[in-house]
Amino acid sequence: MGQTLTEKILEDHLVEGELEPGEEIGLEVDQVLTQDTTGTMVWLQFEAMGIDEVQTELAAQYCDHQTYQFDFKNTDDHRFLRSAAGTFGAHFSRPGNGICHQVHKEHFAAPGKTLLGSDSHTPTPGGMGQFAIGAGGIDIAVAMGGAPYYTEMPEIVNVRLEGELPAWATAKDVILELLRRLTVKGGVGKVLEYTGPGVETLTVPERTTITNMGTELGATTSIFPTDEHTRDYLGRLGRAEEYVELQPDEDAEYDDEVVVDLSALEPLIAEPSMPDNVVPVREVEGIEVDQVIIGSCTNGAFEDILPAAKMLEGRTVNQTTGMIVAPGSKQSSELLAREGWVAEMMAAGVNFSEATCGACIGNGHVPASDSVSLRTFNRNFEGRSGIEDDAVYLCSPEVATASAIAGEIVDPRDLAEELGDLEDPGLEMPEQFDASTADLIAPDEAPDDDLIKGPNIGDVPLKDPLESELEGPALLKMGNNITTDHIIPATQEILMYRSNIERLSEFTLSRVDDTFADRAKRSDGGFLVAGQNYGQGSSREHAAMCPMHLGVEGVLAQSFARIHRANLFNFGLIPLLIEEETYENIDQGDDIEIVDDVNAGVRSGQKEFTVRVNDDWEATAVLDASERERAILAAGGRLPYVRQQHEGDGAAAPSDD
Repeated sequence: MGQTLTEKILEDHLVEGELEPGEEIGLEVDQVLTQDTTGTMVWLQFEAMGIDEVQTELAAQYCDHQTYQFDFKNTDDHRFLRSAAGTFGAHFSRPGNGICHQVHKEHFAAPGKTLLGSDSHTPTPGGMGQFAIGAGGIDIAVAMGGAPYYTEMPEIVNVRLEGELPAWATAKDVILELLRRLTVKGGVGKVLEYTGPGVETLTVPERTTITNMGTELGATTSIFPTDEHTRDYLGRLGRAEEYVELQPDEDAEYDDEVVVDLSALEPLIAEPSMPDNVVPVREVEGIEVDQVIIGSCTNGAFEDILPAAKMLEGRTVNQTTGMIVAPGSKQSSELLAREGWVAEMMAAGVNFSEATCGACIGNGHVPASDSVSLRTFNRNFEGRSGIEDDAVYLCSPEVATASAIAGEIVDPRDLAEELGDLEDPGLEMPEQFDASTADLIAPDEAPDDDLIKGPNIGDVPLKDPLESELEGPALLKMGNNITTDHIIPATQEILMYRSNIERLSEFTLSRVDDTFADRAKRSDGGFLVAGQNYGQGSSREHAAMCPMHLGVEGVLAQSFARIHRANLFNFGLIPLLIEEETYENIDQGDDIEIVDDVNAGVRSGQKEFTVRVNDDWEATAVLDASERERAILAAGGRLPYVRQQHEGDGAAAPSDD
């Protein structure tokens, strides 16, 4: 039996386990990346492990979320991150240089390599044939120390592409179509591997748009084979020598298959407030649009912005609509500027932002109250834009630009027919991506060799080993699809405390219940109760770290998102699966007790635990965990576990096995 592309790369990096779905595997990590809102804690954890230098082939630290530096705390974080990169041997991308996924794609992403990143959209370079996974920060720190990354072997789904995109349909519509069909839970526990004749009709930038938003499906990662498009793209980047041909075997077997006929696609749009709430643009035409933003790590490259510039040539943005370009990298802006397109867009009424995640996380360009915002971003979770009652739609740059011209949502095909002289701009790349690299500092050029910690840089929080008796109130009961944005919002007034856990914890779950943090502090323990897909979205480990700091002992949920589930183990919170009936019968404030000896049960491999509610009724909760995850949980989390391992054997941290 032949191998899939995924199996080939995993086999080449496998250090432990077997490539069987559901089995835990350990993978050698070639590259790591982190960004400024997760990176401070990554480097503090790396420092706490006592390792002098990064052990992976490459590590990169990006500053992309807090680039506006509203407060000295943001700027202090960036100075600390620059010093950490210099001290431990990582590349450092200065604030304003761009979003980690776009800059990494431009400079470091390589076919056949493994990449682990402390951001959920790390799978972006899967469009270049790199096996890239998002994870929590402590996982990055341990990988930088030379240890394998452990994960459950995913199912491999063949997404077979047929046909060719028609005029005005784009790569964004491909991934929106998959979200429409599969939902935000459809990729959980899976790798989406793209095959079929349609693949060769897509350029690398189009492929990376698709792999970037595979995260919204809940997928472990997404990956394309490499071909002449990949070779051509690497050549334009000046990295032709890094090309490797990677294809699945003709007789490869997959766990499932999804077929997409590209030729049947049309412009699509995700309505508020979930990326899978997808309909054809023509179904929502006529809705007035107050704001349009083109950019983010999904559609912020030169080749994403250029179509908008071409569509605006000789035209202006509607007077009731504000239009902003938020480039994915400074390189994108520089290349557009050198060709005169920045001036043309500004003349049309477009404002240019710094290259930052900014607006995507509600950190700038917050929509007006009772307004509609069209964005080419990857997420439109309720309140993520920075205002609670937002109405954010997700679409392609072409749909966004057409709507900016019209002042209302419009299918670009209809606008083209109305105007008579508007043509599909298509996708165009420069002969060479030869912009400046002044803002990317290599390890051997680093100006720092000691850590610089400002007053907002806190300590790494640690939890005591798992207790034998766990009991406390149901502190908060939540519904389905609770995101990490709900648990720890990323807005400007909160984001600045990412390296100060004591202060950050005060905002825990404030978007669900603003009394939660105070109640949790007073309760001296307790549990969170949730429905399905708890913890979807960003990889931010703070969504586990802060509840742990407040004394939360565990989470009872119907299902967990992959990265957040791992983060719960990493910070010593027990994740227990409950049936729908149990969920329905638990009320907020109920007293919950795990009847069993929890510590002994976790260590011994016990799977089912008895949960007693109000001394009145009992139900079964399931701990689905590997032996390694159980050991981490029992130790109180990943960092205590690593320390424990190496205090016991005297080895240089960390082996984590």
